[in-house]
Amino acid sequence: MKTLFASAAMALAMSASAAPADEIKIGSIIELSGPGAAAGTNFRDGVHMAFEEINAANGILGEPVRIVEYDSQTDPQVSRAMVQKAIDDGVYAITGTVFSSSTIVNMLVARQAGIPQFTGSEAPKITQMNNPYIFRTAFGSQKGVPKMTKYMADEMGVKKVAVVWANTEFGKGGHSSFLDEIGNYDMEIVADIPTEQAQTDFSADVLKAKNSGADALFVYLTEEESARFLREAEKQSIGLPMVGETTLIGHKVIELAGTAANGAMGHVGLTPDADVPAMKQMVDKFKAKFRYTPDHNAIKGYTAAWAIKCVTEKNGEADSQKLADAFHGLTLTAAECPGILLDASWDENGEMARESFFVEVRDGQQVVKAVLPPN
Repeated sequence: MKTLFASAAMALAMSASAAPADEIKIGSIIELSGPGAAAGTNFRDGVHMAFEEINAANGILGEPVRIVEYDSQTDPQVSRAMVQKAIDDGVYAITGTVFSSSTIVNMLVARQAGIPQFTGSEAPKITQMNNPYIFRTAFGSQKGVPKMTKYMADEMGVKKVAVVWANTEFGKGGHSSFLDEIGNYDMEIVADIPTEQAQTDFSADVLKAKNSGADALFVYLTEEESARFLREAEKQSIGLPMVGETTLIGHKVIELAGTAANGAMGHVGLTPDADVPAMKQMVDKFKAKFRYTPDHNAIKGYTAAWAIKCVTEKNGEADSQKLADAFHGLTLTAAECPGILLDASWDENGEMARESFFVEVRDGQQVVKAVLPPN
């Protein structure tokens, strides 16, 4: 286990290998291996690009930023150890993790140390635990699912729905939010289909959904699971609209699923295909640097880094407690902090509110069908 943790704690300096005497150290705890590697790598690259830009513009308060990177291995207990290692290494703030099952475990360590943590996780529970040091980089499913459900009911006319969901902390959050929300509409669940983390065979699940009499499917799985599900749905000619959140129609899913992703629809908090000039500029820079299209996780990481910079400079000092305090009840506009790309607000629990989008995958791209207001 000692060797395992040591290999996971690889440090990456953003400038010279010898750290300067005065620097601001950020702990990046992300899924670089295991089932969450696709999401974690995107998040990591977004954080890196943002802090490279920040360092090129004189850092934060004139001090360079150094990222210290740790691989959570998509394992909650490893992630907990890595958060503790980051704290022992003297970080000012933490970015990550992305998987909710890890964040729910490791955020308790950051809270105990008084270190603000900017997570890419979306399980509702994360901002319901009275933790004053946790902040979203995109809102939780309890905010996204209502927007999606309203669109399904009002715009698509869905009456009967089959629900396919991951039986994990992440999946349970989305599943519960959907069950709570459909009570507001004339919509009936005709099949409720839980799956397991990292499941590879979805043939039985697709068949059950196909034969359920549903008008549409609500699919709430991780990116890699979603891609497998979509490929199986195409194989079985499911013939039903498939609707979900970002993890159903994200760019990593599109890459993995290929033509099987076409026609899938969903609500996304962030999309590189939004008609937002600042977003397009960020995406172009990212593609030039990393040679792939960023997904929502990359944009989460990028905007988290810029939010840390802008709020720290508002405070006038790099004080972890003051950084956490400042985010409660904060609205940060793209006019004052262009790197956040879209205006964003955080409530007293660290939950985020922001405009979002309903999209459909066409010819391998997210096509925005509607811009949805903050809630």
